Amino acid sequence: MIRASIVGGSGYAGGELLRLLLGHPEVDVQQVTSQRLAGRFVHSTHPNLRGSIRLKFSDIADLEACDLLFLALPHGRASEKFEHFSSLAPRIIDLSADFRLRSAEMYEQWYGKAHPNPALLEQFVYGLPEIYRDELATANYVSGVGCNATAVNLALLPLARHGLIERAVIEVKVGSSEGGNSHSLASHHPERVNAVRSFAPTGHRHQAEMKQALGDFELHFSATAVELVRGVLCTAHVFLNDDLSEKEVWKLYREAYANEPFMRIVKDKRGIYRYPEPKILAGTNFCDVGFEKDPHSNRLVVISAIDNLMKGASGTAVQAMNVMMGWPETTGLGFVGLHPI
Repeated sequence: MIRASIVGGSGYAGGELLRLLLGHPEVDVQQVTSQRLAGRFVHSTHPNLRGSIRLKFSDIADLEACDLLFLALPHGRASEKFEHFSSLAPRIIDLSADFRLRSAEMYEQWYGKAHPNPALLEQFVYGLPEIYRDELATANYVSGVGCNATAVNLALLPLARHGLIERAVIEVKVGSSEGGNSHSLASHHPERVNAVRSFAPTGHRHQAEMKQALGDFELHFSATAVELVRGVLCTAHVFLNDDLSEKEVWKLYREAYANEPFMRIVKDKRGIYRYPEPKILAGTNFCDVGFEKDPHSNRLVVISAIDNLMKGASGTAVQAMNVMMGWPETTGLGFVGLHPI
C-alpha cells in the first residue's frame, strides 16, 4: 500500500479523486490540502464522503512527504511550485493543464503566455492510458487530461491511427461542473438554468491536446454549455479520405478498443440509448463511442460520451496511477453507473 496526498482537494476534481482513492485497496490517503479551508473537516466540503473520512484539510505549508502526490490546483499553480512538490514525492500526477503539452511554443500559442517551467514539459507523460500506456508504466511525472480533449481523442483515435481523417468538425456539449466550483455570473442559477450556450465557438485550449494526440489534420472544434451537471457529449463530423463502409469502421474500432477496459462501442439499431449518452456514465470511468456513416457522402459521424470529472479528470488520473504502479488497471474504478438517474 502507498501513501498518497492530494494538493488542492476542495474542488470538484479533487473531491472526486478523494472519493476514488478512499475506495482504492492499494492507497492510504495521508493528507488533503486547501489554503482556504485548512482546519475544516473534508466532509464539510464533500458531503458525500461523510463517514468515510475524518481528515481535516491541511495547509499546503504543512504538506508531508509521501509516495505519490496528486496536484489538483488551478492552472498555473503546479508549475510554479513544482520543485517543492517533487522534493516531497517521487511520483506526481498533476490534473491541471500545466504539463499537458510537450511543446513550450504550443503552450504559449494556446495559453497566451510563456510556460513558467518549460524544461519540465518533456519529463511528463500525458496521462491517457489508451494512448500512452507503455510510457506511463515507467513514468514518474504524469499530466492530467482535458475532459473535452479526452472525449475527442478517444472518439477519433482509431481513425487517426490509420491516417483516415481528411478533416473533422467537432462540437462538444458539456455540463456545468466543467467550469469548476468557483462562482461566476455564468454559473449563477438564473443565468445557467435552461441554457444552451456556446462559450467557445473557436480557440478552445483543449484543441492543442487533440492535435498533439491525434496528429496534424484539419480539425475544427467548438464547445457548448448545456443544462447538465456532469458529462461531455462529443459529436464529430469526420470527413474521410477513404470511403469506408460501416462494416470497415466497426472493424477499426473493435480492433482498437477490444482490450481496453473502459472503452465501450455503443451502436444499437433501436432504443433511446442506441448512441453514447453522458447521463448513464455519471460517476464512471467509461468512455462510450458510437458512429454512423452518411450514405450520401464520405462523412462519418462519431459520437462519444464521458463523465468530465471521471474519465475526463480524476478517473483517468487513478487509471494512470494504476498503470504507473503496476496494479490492475481497473482497481478502484469498478463503478458501472446508475439508471435511471
